[in-house]
Amino acid sequence: MSAMLNWTTPEKLRLKGIVGMNRRNIRYIGRYNARRLYPLVDDKLKTKLLAQKYGITTPALIGTVTTQFGVKHLDEMLRGHNGFVIKPAKGSGGKGILVIDHVDGGAFVKPSGARLTLEDIERHTSNILSGLYSLGGSPDVAVVEALINFDERLSEYTYEGVPDIRVIVFLGYPVMAMMRLSTAASDGKANLHQGAVGVGLDIATGTAIRGVQFDRIRVDHPDTGHELASLHIPDWRTLLLLAAGCYEMTGLGYLGTDMVLDRDQGPMLLELNARPGLAIQMANGEGLRRRLDLIERQAPGASPEARVAFAQRHFARRSELEPTAETTAEAV
Repeated sequence: MSAMLNWTTPEKLRLKGIVGMNRRNIRYIGRYNARRLYPLVDDKLKTKLLAQKYGITTPALIGTVTTQFGVKHLDEMLRGHNGFVIKPAKGSGGKGILVIDHVDGGAFVKPSGARLTLEDIERHTSNILSGLYSLGGSPDVAVVEALINFDERLSEYTYEGVPDIRVIVFLGYPVMAMMRLSTAASDGKANLHQGAVGVGLDIATGTAIRGVQFDRIRVDHPDTGHELASLHIPDWRTLLLLAAGCYEMTGLGYLGTDMVLDRDQGPMLLELNARPGLAIQMANGEGLRRRLDLIERQAPGASPEARVAFAQRHFARRSELEPTAETTAEAV
């Protein structure tokens, strides 16, 4: 159920408005992201505390572990929590994130069913503190969060993990979005490089445009078999407003916002990225450049509501996910 994406000549990429890494780094990140602001997003704990200050919902913080001495008190911190997530504050690319779905008879059970002991949890946390997963290998802090009860309407689109939504925000405007669906290949993590499915989303409606996995077009989920064409994100405008508000929150002009849909609390901010990857263009079958150019021409000072309305009006797309997509989808 897949077809190879055809990324051929530089001319085709240019016509599609594909933004490459050099242009992203120099034209957008270098120009619009002050380096002094990077710690606000590179450190997940700082991001969480900042979001709380601005009234942006994030997963509940159970606690933090900052020293090897504190590792020995993990048992007390985790007591009474049937599911939780432990992540490095300065990690990247999904590395070092440990998800525990539930506790069974003293064993900590991952979404895959693998069972860990308390010693396993302590060892993982100790590795986080030593900088094993952090940017540059610097000493880190372990952040312990409550497990997200993701919206069950999306359960058929993911495998053993929580799907998340990446929105690229430029000067406060949401410009492009995709949903990342965990798979068996990605070990339940929503990471495209590890094998998650990326589904481009229409900014106007939150509906699926097309899906890709390992640079191949997909029309269904590889593990659940559920077709992707019916994917629609609930509370879409609320999610876009949350993403747009991260511009005022951080002061960063070019930003990747990662969000999840909680069953009870709706859209929640998971983390931010000052150097968001470019694979979102592949998931959408379109480059970022035309959208970024249009936004640069807008007068500053628009409210988040006005910016979201502008994006929904100008960046609407039709779905390419038809039953015959395997043979008819036009490659990028």
